Amino acid sequence: MNNVEITRAGLPDISRIVEIENNLFPDPWNEQAFRDVLFYYSNTFFTLKSDGDIVGFITAGIEDTSEVLYGHIMNLAVVPEYRKMGLGGRLMQRMEYEFIVSGAEGSQLEVRVSNGDAISFYKKLGYSQVMVIGGYYNNGEDAVLMMKWF
Repeated sequence: MNNVEITRAGLPDISRIVEIENNLFPDPWNEQAFRDVLFYYSNTFFTLKSDGDIVGFITAGIEDTSEVLYGHIMNLAVVPEYRKMGLGGRLMQRMEYEFIVSGAEGSQLEVRVSNGDAISFYKKLGYSQVMVIGGYYNNGEDAVLMMKWF
């Protein structure tokens, strides 16, 4: 693992991001979804690069309920050969920094109830389960809604 860096995503990155997404998730986002996120949330879309190659990414948005401003992690992925190195945590830390700079009071995300590794990962980062959302995913699987307050 040489020269790992986190950079803002750009249009040239989308094809590799879609490739990673398709390889890792049973219900992947399509290319247009990533293009939309890049258009609407370019300040909160980052890639993880090792020697210039994209090996992970994170997407998020800032949401305003009129009572509270919070960040919403929408998608996070690190290719398997780069896991267990703290890189997912670095992506989350970078995003949380962006949230705090934007005035957010916390961060929220959803994760499949069956994804125990991800739930444990988020708990280690200080996230707590708030509730379960029934039938959240296209295949009918429930999601765990997790939150971290800053």
